[in-house]
Amino acid sequence: MQSNFEFLNSHFPVLANFGELAEKYLYSDSNSCLMKLGMIGETIVNLCFTYDRLPLPQDNTAANRINSLFREGMITRDLKEVLHTLRISRNKTTHENYTSIEDGKTLIQMAYGLCEWFMQTYGDWNYQNHPFVMPSETPEKFSSDKQSEKAQEVQLIEEAEKAAAAALVIEKESRKKQSNKAASQRIKSEAETRYLIDVQLRKVGWEADTKKLRYSKGTRPAKGHNMAIAEWPTNSTIGNRGYVDYALFVGMQLVATIEAKAIHKDIPSVIDYQCKDYSRNIRSADNIYQIGTWGSYKVPFTFATNGRPYLEQYDTKSGIWFLDLRQPDHAPKALRGWMSAAGIMELLDKDISARNQDLREMSYDLLRDKDGLNLRAYQIRAIEAAEKAIINGQPNILLAMATGTGKTRTVLGMIYRFLKTGRFRRILFLVDRTSLGEQASDVFKEVKLEDLMTLDEIYNIKGLDDKDIDRETRIQIATVQSMVKRILYNDEDSMPAISDFDLVIIDEAHRGYILDKEMSEDEALYRDQVDYQSKYHYVVEYFDAVKIALTATPALHTTEIFGEPVFKYTYREAVIEGYLVDHDAPHRLPTKLSTEGIHYKKGDTVVRYDPVTGEITNSELLEDELDFDVDDFNRQVITESFNRTVLAEIARDIDPESPDVQGKTLIYAVNDAHADLIVKIMKEIYAEMGVDNDAIMKITGSVGGGNKKKVQEAINRFKNERFPSIVVTVDLLTTGIDVPEITSLVFMRRVKSRILFEQMMGRATRLCPEIHKTHFEIYDPVGVYDSLDPVNTMKPIVANPNATFEQLLVGLEVLENEHQVQNQIDQIIAKLQRKKRQINTEIMEHFISMTGGQDPTQFIADIQQCTPKEGKKQEY
Repeated sequence: MQSNFEFLNSHFPVLANFGELAEKYLYSDSNSCLMKLGMIGETIVNLCFTYDRLPLPQDNTAANRINSLFREGMITRDLKEVLHTLRISRNKTTHENYTSIEDGKTLIQMAYGLCEWFMQTYGDWNYQNHPFVMPSETPEKFSSDKQSEKAQEVQLIEEAEKAAAAALVIEKESRKKQSNKAASQRIKSEAETRYLIDVQLRKVGWEADTKKLRYSKGTRPAKGHNMAIAEWPTNSTIGNRGYVDYALFVGMQLVATIEAKAIHKDIPSVIDYQCKDYSRNIRSADNIYQIGTWGSYKVPFTFATNGRPYLEQYDTKSGIWFLDLRQPDHAPKALRGWMSAAGIMELLDKDISARNQDLREMSYDLLRDKDGLNLRAYQIRAIEAAEKAIINGQPNILLAMATGTGKTRTVLGMIYRFLKTGRFRRILFLVDRTSLGEQASDVFKEVKLEDLMTLDEIYNIKGLDDKDIDRETRIQIATVQSMVKRILYNDEDSMPAISDFDLVIIDEAHRGYILDKEMSEDEALYRDQVDYQSKYHYVVEYFDAVKIALTATPALHTTEIFGEPVFKYTYREAVIEGYLVDHDAPHRLPTKLSTEGIHYKKGDTVVRYDPVTGEITNSELLEDELDFDVDDFNRQVITESFNRTVLAEIARDIDPESPDVQGKTLIYAVNDAHADLIVKIMKEIYAEMGVDNDAIMKITGSVGGGNKKKVQEAINRFKNERFPSIVVTVDLLTTGIDVPEITSLVFMRRVKSRILFEQMMGRATRLCPEIHKTHFEIYDPVGVYDSLDPVNTMKPIVANPNATFEQLLVGLEVLENEHQVQNQIDQIIAKLQRKKRQINTEIMEHFISMTGGQDPTQFIADIQQCTPKEGKKQEY
């Protein structure tokens, strides 16, 4: 019989040799067969790197090379799974002397399909797929000389590598396009589908092995075991003679059925016909395993899949489709993975309507307690809006709250209510940086809630370093990056189940500016911004859970995932209400660097402004990045003469030794080397003034050799100690870090992401009564403020800080339009908010006497209750 792998001899004799040997060893020496199949996978991976001149991963293991190809988009997710399967099988043969003819028969078909893909992608692009023919169980006699066999393999590998290194380089996008095309045509056997489903089920805790755990081989449910038993008989007259592909048992309880289908089948239709019929026709002999009856159904849940990872473009022909049969109005839905046994049992126990009613009836008084969480009115409104959306069945919820308005404390209040009422059992709090996770963890441990206990004392919370989920876990704090690794690049024996969490809260959900940042080790998981958003989206959608996302800066890519905000609290509102500080127009420090214009592309959403206030009203519908070459511009910034001139000018205004009076300064650099240059120049400038050397410091991801503990220690010093008072950063302190003492921002780089820019501005918006902070200053020698001004939603509320109250009041008298009147009143209030933070005792007494006994806070509150018409008549 001719080898199935004969077609490879023309281009890849090394693979033809491994394939032919695997066929010959299949029945006589399955250990060697599995070893050769593993070598096919490893050789293909190595040749991909050579053909495409790809850099090897820093930790150059076989698993990481496969993951790197997937990350680069050179292989699809199902090819990644095949390659990992071949790799793991080979490891077992090497370390455990593993043998299995059945596995050999399955994996040889997978390796054959992989080789056809490789031929179509790296060899003959016109090659046509051919069906695999399983070798006969009575093969020709085969005698092997392992030593000469090994020598030939080494020679063939060496020749293949030389040929790959000498081959013409194919443009990367063309290669990826061809790879995807070939992958979509790859013939996937039913045995491969079953094998991969077995692996997936085992990873979330089920005992699954299609070849061994079969009804026909005597496998039956057992107490203490969560089993996927293959080919379970039913009384159905359709499909595979009434045998359902898998029956899922939790102990002795039949909880679900699974039907596995060929890749070209429409999966929802499989649910409508076969899955429903199997679930109706459970045999009377199996009544002992039933846990209930729901109409005509004797099983509560059913699944259908073809083993293909879920892809939106192949919506009905990919993913794992699930139907809850307990209610007739439930619709089938696509899942990104499998439920665990614990997740299925929790779903069975859940009474959503009763828990929603508990949520409606629970008072908010505890959240308002001044000795506890002490939430503000707008924070309570945010929680109310989120709860209303949840009760109405909305799966994705977006809350937009300005930077510095207490999103973490708002989340804490929400989490407490959700867990207290039992509306959600287990919550994932997802952050994009370790420092943000630690910051949230600190809040959970410090703020008193019920009976003077913190959330951490009331409920079991797992931190960033603890990946294990158990039944007692109620809150898990994790980074997006760690979840990408655990879900998309998982080469371990276990992984998160989609049912592990029933609520995912996403902090800083804007995350659209990866290209404007240094690529840390974690961020090297992504090729570019589009790839980041794709993987970010995948992680968010992976869990079968309600999602609540929080951001200060919603943009189009955020609303495409979570929908438009159900609640918004803007920077303008927060300044007027006295919860954030305003800023003045920037110190522009004109330089020779030219100002770059912003270019809008055809079809872009047009920015809508409030005609009176100038505030942008549709920021959540705008693309994040604007069209100008920020990298080229920033290269011009990294010159010592430019930096020395600009920094000498800025140093005249900033006294590093008076942070308790003047506040602290944050400088944004282009990259780590630029940050070093700025620190060097600043230390030299201030050395002439006798300033302490410790006052100026760089805090980037490279601190302490990239040691995360050292980085966090540096951040804590900036937050809690007198020095450093001037910090230079690149991206580490651009989002989510709270240092209220910051009163000056210095932009020594441009960005093209309006979200990143507003996050950078947000570092200085917080109140700081200890230093009587009234506003913050911006130094902008590179023109970033003006370049992003058309789309900036954080405009100064007090348009002219030099305008006196008298001038503002005169303006109020002549205005008639209600909207214009309100805007003028807002400016008066914003100016009062500034002034009240530095009023001395004498002026305070005078103010109270002039306002009939009201201090500035009470006076402002009264004005805010007025309509524009009433406000105009108010005595000021």
